[in-house]
Amino acid sequence: MSPAAVGTAARPATLAAGARAAGWPRRLRWTLLLPAVPVGLALLAAVLAPWVAPRSPTAADLRARLRPPVWQAGGSVERLLGSDLLGRDVLSRLIWGARISLLIALAATVLGAAAGSVIGLVAGYFRGRLDGVVTKAIDVQLAFPFVLMAIAVIAVAGPSLPVLVAVLAIGSWVGHARIVRGVVMSLRERDFIIAAYASGVRNWRIIWRHLIPNVMGPVIVLASLGVGGIIILEAALSFLGLGVRPPTPSWGAILADGRAYILRYPHIAFFPGLMIVITVLAFNFVGDGLRDALDPKE
Repeated sequence: MSPAAVGTAARPATLAAGARAAGWPRRLRWTLLLPAVPVGLALLAAVLAPWVAPRSPTAADLRARLRPPVWQAGGSVERLLGSDLLGRDVLSRLIWGARISLLIALAATVLGAAAGSVIGLVAGYFRGRLDGVVTKAIDVQLAFPFVLMAIAVIAVAGPSLPVLVAVLAIGSWVGHARIVRGVVMSLRERDFIIAAYASGVRNWRIIWRHLIPNVMGPVIVLASLGVGGIIILEAALSFLGLGVRPPTPSWGAILADGRAYILRYPHIAFFPGLMIVITVLAFNFVGDGLRDALDPKE
């Protein structure tokens, strides 16, 4: 096989993706566009929080404590979604909470995806003892309940934003490592990889030119599906008091603030719970749409 033929064969996923992007079926376009709207709005609110939030998320006003939403008796347009126990504006805390929750979820997803992809790629390509060590590490982490590990680590290191991101990233690298390792083990037996290796191409060039472009699709899909799971984990840890330190708002922390008043003042816990549900479902639907769009059978 000539070098030109090898280069042409090495890019089937890229060429196919470009052809599909030009003529995706309408079903796939709507599958991606509809859930992308709430995702985009949440990201926009997180980026523009200092400008779109009507009040400071930490400013307390005891004279306005436990105000209901504007459409209920006793509500006012000054606090559209009501206020909490300390008189803090629920809407402002939701907007700023989107910044914290999405920052943690996206940062942990990127770190976990990068680390897991590199580990899985190296282990799947070079095999040998390194692959055995990686496989055992994956099995050990999967056998140990991640929530218990997260609680133990955060309890020792102390709750903070960097610690939370690191713990959630550690929990997400396993899935990426397994998927990438399996894809690479399949690709390394393909003719264009064997031909490149036989022609004297260096390992790092094979990895960079031939393997990485072919594993990016599964990594992107898995990362988009993983964001929702990390949002739920962050909310659970914040609900237990192991997330970001108060009074910094996150959706899980706001949800925890309202649990004691869920019967008399349900709006405090309802709105952050609703935001978590909508955002997680939207990210999951985006992941499903990307999976269908990047599937050659589609």
